Amino acid sequence: MKNSVRDEPHPAGPYSPQSGLSSVDNALQLLHLISERRALRVAEAADDLGVARSTAHRLLTALRRQGFVTQDKPNGVYRPGRALLEIGLAAIGRVDIRHAARPVLEKLSEDTRETVSLLLLEGNSVRFIDCVEGSRSVRVATRTGIVLPAHCTAGGKAILAALPATDLGRRYPTRQLATRTPNSIANWAQLETELDEIREVGYAVNFGEGESSICAVGMAIYDLIGYPLAAIAVAVPHSRLETAGQARELAPLLLEARLSVRDALNETA
Repeated sequence: MKNSVRDEPHPAGPYSPQSGLSSVDNALQLLHLISERRALRVAEAADDLGVARSTAHRLLTALRRQGFVTQDKPNGVYRPGRALLEIGLAAIGRVDIRHAARPVLEKLSEDTRETVSLLLLEGNSVRFIDCVEGSRSVRVATRTGIVLPAHCTAGGKAILAALPATDLGRRYPTRQLATRTPNSIANWAQLETELDEIREVGYAVNFGEGESSICAVGMAIYDLIGYPLAAIAVAVPHSRLETAGQARELAPLLLEARLSVRDALNETA
């Protein structure tokens, strides 16, 4: 069913007050559609608004100029932009994600008996902003406060895979990647391949790429408009996480944790 944003017929004339309001209404409706779907084509926008494709294209172009939407490539789909993200964060009072996620980290650590961390993206690095240590005698120590290259961590790669292509490109203008261990991703083509795989399976794995003795599985956490806000990761000594199958076993628990954090964020909105 097509949504209509017109409550009553508009007076004739392109410069009438109602005509101007119609354009604003249509632009706001487009923001709603992009927030819900995370990707929108011009043809889809025109169909949903009941307007000509040229009108939909004009509105989307205006939104793109102001940073509310972005495109991966010319004539590509439109996705939520940075300005839309900032408004979404302001609307929820710039929620303290550490506070919202802390009970979830504790439960995930209890369920796995492993060390669980919350990470935020800073440029092309990630900062570990909270951590709950596992209960096993041999475990990964707390990582709170540590900053590592995003592509060398499971949580960081999960966030990178969820970014719009334009945002990802801005964070790596030279396409140069720092390495920390022999297992670190060393070139851009390799990173792009792995990010595609992460998008397909929904989680990221780090096999000794940031520190040789530590492996991890991570999943991105999205904000209320579908932008990757942070990541949650389970870190394990290398001896307990050596195969893709072992990593896959943690994915359902990470998904449950991600949904729990999302619910906590929704409660603050």
